[in-house]
Amino acid sequence: MPNPQNTTHTQNPTQNPTQNKVALITGITGQDGSYLAEFLLSKGYLVHGVVRRASTFNTARLDSIYTDPHERSARLLLHYGDVTDGGGLRKMLDDIQPDEVYNLAAQSHVRVSFDQPEYTADAVAMGALRMLEAVRCACDAQGKQIRLYQAGSSEMFGAAAPPQNEATPFYPRSPYAVAKVAAHWFSINYREAYKMFISNGILFNHESERRGETFVTRKITRALTRIKLGLQDKLYLGNLDSSRDWGHAADFVEAMWLMLQQVQPGDYVVATGESHTVRELLDTAAAALEMDWRKHVEIDPRYRRPTEVDYLLGDPSKAQRELGWKCKVDFPTLVHRMIQHDLDLAKRERFLVDHGHGVPQVEHAYA
Repeated sequence: MPNPQNTTHTQNPTQNPTQNKVALITGITGQDGSYLAEFLLSKGYLVHGVVRRASTFNTARLDSIYTDPHERSARLLLHYGDVTDGGGLRKMLDDIQPDEVYNLAAQSHVRVSFDQPEYTADAVAMGALRMLEAVRCACDAQGKQIRLYQAGSSEMFGAAAPPQNEATPFYPRSPYAVAKVAAHWFSINYREAYKMFISNGILFNHESERRGETFVTRKITRALTRIKLGLQDKLYLGNLDSSRDWGHAADFVEAMWLMLQQVQPGDYVVATGESHTVRELLDTAAAALEMDWRKHVEIDPRYRRPTEVDYLLGDPSKAQRELGWKCKVDFPTLVHRMIQHDLDLAKRERFLVDHGHGVPQVEHAYA
């Protein structure tokens, strides 16, 4: 298991222009953080990640790219820290002296934000402000420009009419979305006030095989594959008519990196340009498993949000034009990848059950 360290690392120069770059990622243990770490390592970066202290390891998504920090070849180093600790962030930036910072840390579950609004605001909005201030101080102390990526969300658009682009007014509909709007404007203010290189990525829904199991996409693929193999009977969901612009996280982290390679910073919508309902997601996933989801899905009012977001559809024209970015994984391919991954997982669970072990439990809270 990866073990956070408080060490620095000596680099060897090469001909690769990114080989000597140092990046710091908050939220590295999440879906996006793991894909971004892989991407930056492939570019030759030395990658530092911030990990929240917990009594159990929460770094499973990094196992495939982690190397013992005692090895001189190690290019991924983890550090205990939290965006709720401004002093810790400033010390970390002083020690690491990164060229690029990717602030992905957040309480990112929209439904949970209604139950934990104060914590969500502290981690998402104030966490971004603490990072901005830490980067500003580090730039002054180190006498160099540190480029910062701030992770925004399509949830900031909320009830705004689709399609949504960089000029669309925000209309947030959850504490999470409100906090993200604050982080977005904090970033613009620091960019303009202090001439810092800060880019906001307004990312529409991006999923993958690594998505947490309480998010609706993974909740669906996980449950349907388990139902297919007789490991559970029902799947409980909320609003099936919500429409979202879903892409693959691996594509979206490339856009994050591209934003920090530009001559000037900016704000960019990153999306596929297509929107699908939760019902369509169920149709696509169930068809891959040759099953009828209607026999197993029940609606639970607890999974509905107090204020819903009905229709998100991103217009990625600016990112395509200025960054040269494009989405590679389409919606059917995304769903099929997730189904295949979770079917393999369910088969392993089925094997354990058939050999006398109990039925493994999965997380059911929220969607």
